[in-house]
Amino acid sequence: MMKRVTTASVLCGVLFSACTKNFEDINRNPYDFNENELMPDMKLLGEPLIQTMLNIMVSGDPATAQVQQNLIGDIFSGYMMTPTPFESNRNNSTYDLLDNWNNHAWTVAYGNVMPNCKFVQEKSKGRYSDFYAWAQLLRVAAMHRVSDVYGPIIYTKYTTINKDGSIDYDTQQEAYNAFFNDLDAAIDTLTVYAQTNVPSNFAAFDLAYKGDYRQWVKFANTLRLRLAIRISKADPVKARKEGEASLQHPLGLLTTAQDNFNINIGAVAHPLYVICYKWNDIRMGAPMESIMTGYHDPRLPCYFASSSSRDSSYDGIRNGVSITSRDTYTGFSKLSMAQLGNKIQLMTAAEAWFLKAEAALYGWKGAGDAYTDYENGIRTSFSQYKLDDKVNAYLKNHGYKPKPYTDPRNAANNVPDSSPYLSTITIQWEHGVSTEKKLERIITQKWIAMFPEGEEAWAEFRRTGYPRLFPVVVNYSGGSIPTERFIRRINFPQLEYATNPQGVKRAVAALGGPDNGGTALWWDKQ
Repeated sequence: MMKRVTTASVLCGVLFSACTKNFEDINRNPYDFNENELMPDMKLLGEPLIQTMLNIMVSGDPATAQVQQNLIGDIFSGYMMTPTPFESNRNNSTYDLLDNWNNHAWTVAYGNVMPNCKFVQEKSKGRYSDFYAWAQLLRVAAMHRVSDVYGPIIYTKYTTINKDGSIDYDTQQEAYNAFFNDLDAAIDTLTVYAQTNVPSNFAAFDLAYKGDYRQWVKFANTLRLRLAIRISKADPVKARKEGEASLQHPLGLLTTAQDNFNINIGAVAHPLYVICYKWNDIRMGAPMESIMTGYHDPRLPCYFASSSSRDSSYDGIRNGVSITSRDTYTGFSKLSMAQLGNKIQLMTAAEAWFLKAEAALYGWKGAGDAYTDYENGIRTSFSQYKLDDKVNAYLKNHGYKPKPYTDPRNAANNVPDSSPYLSTITIQWEHGVSTEKKLERIITQKWIAMFPEGEEAWAEFRRTGYPRLFPVVVNYSGGSIPTERFIRRINFPQLEYATNPQGVKRAVAALGGPDNGGTALWWDKQ
């Protein structure tokens, strides 16, 4: 079971650090180290960042990964749905949000990300600037996801304890501004290392790019563009400034499938494998069936196995439906585990091209042409799955569109051709249509290409309304989450109410609405 880390433990860590700092010479912490002990192998800087990477999405504990991400972003994005009627079918999927599930995205971040990055930054500052920058970058990579789940988070004030014992949150706008500041500094530092071609200090600990500074800069630039696009409706001036900085950086963005930001988890079983195959707790989502079968998408067997319930077709489960027994939908399409392998995929180069395509719609400098970027995004995604020979026909198709959804177990869950929730967007680029139509086409293909990274897909759906997803059939929120608006966020953890009541009270006031799943985040202007 994952160790629960509350604000109280954050406070203890801060106080303990202060004690050892004040009495460094006469009462040195035996588990601390000095600079000379750092020199031989750098493990005391590298190992904490290994743990950070392995906990952006938890890799070693499937039970935690299931509630940290799978039963939040993976289902709310439309990628997946559970066939299991947890808590008598009153759970996240039916908008009866479960605190014992939804604490974990928070506790993982404040137990395995923030303290590790803080530790490395404190120990590397002024001497190992590449480690310092790497910690800055990884902290943003992890914590923007946490902010996109809850809204306000504890970030810049992480070590600041108020007189009443509380710790203050940043508003989401403040957090995003801090993310950009950290990315800017990290990019500047790592660019110097990349351009001087010095041997990497952290190669032995790097689970993504084996210490390649240039690759980390490209990832950081792409992450900066992701966040800039995210706030493009909330703060268009800031968004353009940050987006153009990333687009015009000399080392560029992620470009090819080989650039994908994947965390190598080694011999550990992929958490989605355990959740899907050992526990039978996740299956294909109905929107994936509708969109990918409608498009006759060649990537479909790379994402899902065919259904064992009927005629070897692909069958997805609609989100938020009435389920009384796991057996009802257990034969529906499982994930195709061959493509997941030993990696946690957190960003693809295909996403970078779609980000550029959207930036081009807004006229941002360095974005290029939206049509070219859009096609490159699809090409890069097809290349990722070694389907290059099929991409040209796909790009030229202007007839295929998402198919109506039919639930063979319960007709009440069907989505007919006349439904306003069924997309009519096609594949081939159209030059003469509205900007909004172009955006729907870009985001729909981006959504396909980002699979299985459900946290990002859910954020993009909330931001844009695309792709068109199917609303829940069963809504147990008591009216706090309007069915037609979909879920917008997760409420703050009850652990915070217990350990940091004044801090979370101020965070709720800054949220701009009640602490429930119906309140939109700062950047969510849809």
